[in-house]
Amino acid sequence: MFRKVLIFGNSGSGKSTLARRLSTEQNLVHLDLDTLAWKQGEAVIRAPLAESEKTIHNFMNGNTAWVIEGCYADLLTIALPFATDIIYLNLPIPICIKNAKMREWEPHKYQSKAAQDQNLNMLIEWISQYDERSDTFSKTAHLQLYNCFDGPKQMLTRNLCNR
Repeated sequence: MFRKVLIFGNSGSGKSTLARRLSTEQNLVHLDLDTLAWKQGEAVIRAPLAESEKTIHNFMNGNTAWVIEGCYADLLTIALPFATDIIYLNLPIPICIKNAKMREWEPHKYQSKAAQDQNLNMLIEWISQYDERSDTFSKTAHLQLYNCFDGPKQMLTRNLCNR
């Protein structure tokens, strides 16, 4: 059986780091939902859900073993029925903030490390609101996703990967 993993949690929880590790170690194709959740060139405007859903289905249909990661419960729900297991990174907010401050440049999201760092204060504020929000990016939404999955699942409350 091919492994199909969903990884989700707060920003800065280590989703991308863990997904890259699983991708390398288990030969899983990696999809970072950040690459399709936003309109091209507009980091603050969500792409239409139907457009993202089509991309996710194309990705799943084109790969037999995969890992999909992100903080978007609405997008993760699309892949949930096809997942063999899920991992919820439910790290304390201070650790997520520390991780965000140590984040390496993400060239698929930002033109430069300086551009990425310009958003750091906004990101830290965003991370700090995780427990209070009620949107698709919230702890509430992630707990619902975790609780409705009947297959193998893990909830991790500490970093697995050293940064």
